[in-house]
Amino acid sequence: MSPRLNYMQQSSDLFKKLSTLSMGVKASGIESGILYLVDIRASQLNGCAFCLDMHIKQAKIGGERELRLHHVAIWRESPLFSERERAALAWTEALTRLGEHGVSDSDYAAALEQFSEKELSDLTFAVGIINLWNRLNIAFRNVPGSLDKAFGLERAELA
Repeated sequence: MSPRLNYMQQSSDLFKKLSTLSMGVKASGIESGILYLVDIRASQLNGCAFCLDMHIKQAKIGGERELRLHHVAIWRESPLFSERERAALAWTEALTRLGEHGVSDSDYAAALEQFSEKELSDLTFAVGIINLWNRLNIAFRNVPGSLDKAFGLERAELA
């Protein structure tokens, strides 16, 4: 796979704004561990190799255990996730795999059992943003690991 165009350079103003929005979500108060799980799961569902690679490395640097990283794909069967994390992963799947009828009332109610309205709103922004990043990186075929040095991801020591 070879990269197509560099959207970060071609649309630098939009890239900067999306990056700023991403940083705003990280400062929203939702636990960083949950945000890592959201980024990883959406990237798995969308098949975004660049983002999946990056967010696994970020999670490891952030202190996430490797076994939990392996279990994100099987989170429903795994005993390694809290109820709050499970709710975030279910919400991520509901929004990433939007069906013909949108998000069900039961999915919404389940998410509200674990998150306040403000947190659920912030979480929804997080899911929307990672889905946009996934689409950008898939469309323009960014190569996994190609920006590790620029983002300081070599510290994950996963190469």
